[in-house]
Amino acid sequence: MHNQPEIIALYLPQFYPFEENNRWWGAGFTEWTNVASAKPLFKGHEQPRIPADLSFYDLRLPQIREQQVELARKAGVTTFCYWHYWFGDGKRLLSEVFEEVLESGKPDFPFCLGWANHSWYAKTWNKRAEDRLLIEQRYPGIEDAEAHFDYLLRAFKDKRYLKIDNRPFLFIFDPRTLPQSYIEHFESRAKQEGFDGIYLVANIREFDSKEHYLAAGYSAVVINRITRHTRLERSIERHRTTITRLKQLFPAISRLRSLQRVLRRKPEVIDYRELYPRLTTAEEYSESVIPQLVPQWDHTPRSGIYGTAWVNATPENFYRHAKQVLGAVKNKNNRLVILKSWNEWGEGNYMEPDSRYGHGFIDALRRAVESL
Repeated sequence: MHNQPEIIALYLPQFYPFEENNRWWGAGFTEWTNVASAKPLFKGHEQPRIPADLSFYDLRLPQIREQQVELARKAGVTTFCYWHYWFGDGKRLLSEVFEEVLESGKPDFPFCLGWANHSWYAKTWNKRAEDRLLIEQRYPGIEDAEAHFDYLLRAFKDKRYLKIDNRPFLFIFDPRTLPQSYIEHFESRAKQEGFDGIYLVANIREFDSKEHYLAAGYSAVVINRITRHTRLERSIERHRTTITRLKQLFPAISRLRSLQRVLRRKPEVIDYRELYPRLTTAEEYSESVIPQLVPQWDHTPRSGIYGTAWVNATPENFYRHAKQVLGAVKNKNNRLVILKSWNEWGEGNYMEPDSRYGHGFIDALRRAVESL
């Protein structure tokens, strides 16, 4: 057991223009478009969030990626988990940055991949858009699983790729939709290629059964605890099909809900001081559960009044949260932590320096790591 915890920071590679975004949103659209145009929606609302050291960067520039690694090392982050988009039949988006990292050998910093296996809808990226499907996540079958694994294998064989007991680490955003055949195929192929299997990690909700995913072949789970209203979420999930049909039959239902949000005129506001203590429970001390570290959150650049904003998400409160999370892994065999996220600026969920706190969150995490 080594002293340093393995802090795996989720990394969004969206900060450069690409063909599909140009077509959907106009030439030059990136995550920065919504970030820079954000407005305060309630008293004390900290918007827009302005990046400091790295400015409004373009991830196609290798020097930016090197500077990110310098900041990550300063924070105590040990691995970048690049979000990876494979929609089926070889369809990929946002792969250029990671492929350049892979081919160039730089930055010389550990990495892994997180499969963002979900469909893209217009509302995900722009609050002013109608909720239309942009690209669908599909699972065509074993031939697709084979092609996908062959693509991943190039990364798995890189000396920088994170491996747990000789098993490549692969984070699955939506394990509910991933077919069992894909899990079994990935495991089999990994062994054929000389690994001891694949270390699949399921991103689950509080009311999901972790035992179900462990039995399905996942090595560990991350329990997403950042949403407060889990009972309401469960009810909505159970009745989602019915709700959708009702909306189709009675459009007035959708209009009424929109009117209620407009009249409220502000997003849901959550106090981070009340939230962070419940992000680490007794379950996070289990070997099969990887705790999640969350510095801040404000989805309003994308979602406006339909988003959620945390208040009092300061570096000092984040330090207290980090102490709890790191305490949960202190005596584990695999001292893994998911940091959500390194650079999700559109969700106000980032560690990178900004004009308000500078290196505050980076320094807070470093202090927590050094206090172990």
